[in-house]
Amino acid sequence: MLFNSLVFVGFFIVVYGLYLLVARRLRLQNVLLLVASYVFYGYWDWRFLSLIAISTLTDFIIGRALGRQGEGPEAFRRRKLLLATSMVVNLSLLGFFKYFGFFADSFVKVMHAFGFQADAITLNIILPVGISFYTFQTMSYTIDVYRRRLEPTDNLLDFAVFVAFFPQLVAGPIERARNLLPQVMKRRRITAQQINAGLYLVLWGYFKKVVIADNVGKIADTVFAAHGEYAGLDVIIAVLAFSVQIYGDFSGYSDIARGIARLMGFELMVNFRLPYFALSPSDFWRRWHISLSSWLRDYLYIPLGGNRGGALRTQCNLLVTMLLGGLWHGAAWPFVIWGAFHGVILILYRIFDRRPCDEDPWNGRHPVALVVAKMLLMSCLTLVGWLIFRSTSVAQMGQMLGSLSLATSPSTSGFLATLVFFTAPLVIVQVWQYVTRDLLVLTKLPVSARVPIYAFLFVWILIFGVRESLEFIYFQF
Repeated sequence: MLFNSLVFVGFFIVVYGLYLLVARRLRLQNVLLLVASYVFYGYWDWRFLSLIAISTLTDFIIGRALGRQGEGPEAFRRRKLLLATSMVVNLSLLGFFKYFGFFADSFVKVMHAFGFQADAITLNIILPVGISFYTFQTMSYTIDVYRRRLEPTDNLLDFAVFVAFFPQLVAGPIERARNLLPQVMKRRRITAQQINAGLYLVLWGYFKKVVIADNVGKIADTVFAAHGEYAGLDVIIAVLAFSVQIYGDFSGYSDIARGIARLMGFELMVNFRLPYFALSPSDFWRRWHISLSSWLRDYLYIPLGGNRGGALRTQCNLLVTMLLGGLWHGAAWPFVIWGAFHGVILILYRIFDRRPCDEDPWNGRHPVALVVAKMLLMSCLTLVGWLIFRSTSVAQMGQMLGSLSLATSPSTSGFLATLVFFTAPLVIVQVWQYVTRDLLVLTKLPVSARVPIYAFLFVWILIFGVRESLEFIYFQF
């Protein structure tokens, strides 16, 4: 079920009405949330509900078992075995459905390269929507319980709601149990402030998706589908369009998810914090897909050793983390290369950036020209990364990188005009948010100012919003 569909609008109206009707009965509310979440996910393919159920039951049972373990060498061994069981079950499901074909095809190609004959094993495996998101979410619960940073829950209903909470189930944010589970377990109060912020986030998220992302995405789709027919500047514009598309699409989903959650009394984490204002790769990953980057930091990079083992070990840990982060996005070599690219520039910045100014660049201690130059350089590197990410093959990636130039075609002016027209509102709001350092600055305006702005967004959705319910990009991951 897509957020940008009439089916979802009707679904949410019914669910929200019932949710408010049983506001005084927490358990009944949670039953409703679980049923609604399973209906929401099962709308794509009810058979994949079994995967969510397996992950839920596995980590609920293992979490309780971990909580019963005491101290001592024997208990420590049992705890490690329990954690390993959780990892094997969850990663096996993820690996089979998401990566089986990729690794099978890659193995066959390697065998052929060495002169051996091998036939590919072909299975008609459908990728379950959102499996990467809810798998990481439920795994983080077990790891935190294992680390004794979280007490396991004895309530299967509450835990199942945490895993399957429908606003963020299929494309995040990837919530930690420490944040979301306590909200599931206690009665929610819905305040006027939450409703105000929730409505804004939903409206702004829809605007970013159906007006901005879906319209500029047509440029990217057109050029990437037939890049040999377009000039070098067309390729640059297409990459710019994709950078706007993927941001508007993914952050739009996160905004809608956070807005819906707020309307129901929940607070989800911020997943995007103005990423295109980043001054360095590390700054970018503190701003882009924050729930994933922080997950990789806490559950992969730091356990690998983080920056505790010297410069070379730190660089290896960064590269491994980003390679796996790229692979998380999909079973294709461009994603792996994209992850490696970000790993390399992270390493290079650690070596050569002697004057980092990510924390507070405008505090007066850094030359304005230096801050602007760093922002422009990081923007260029990000765009190169997006070209790699969007490519459907290594060959296409190489061809498009080699075709970059300022040469124009008859399509160039039309592409550029469309990009500027649909991106302008986003740029204005983002600059405003950056200057005020407040992502919810619009909600704090007086009603006389908010109403015209909201009306503008709503009218643009009606006039320019793409009517076709296009899937969100990160549903593929």
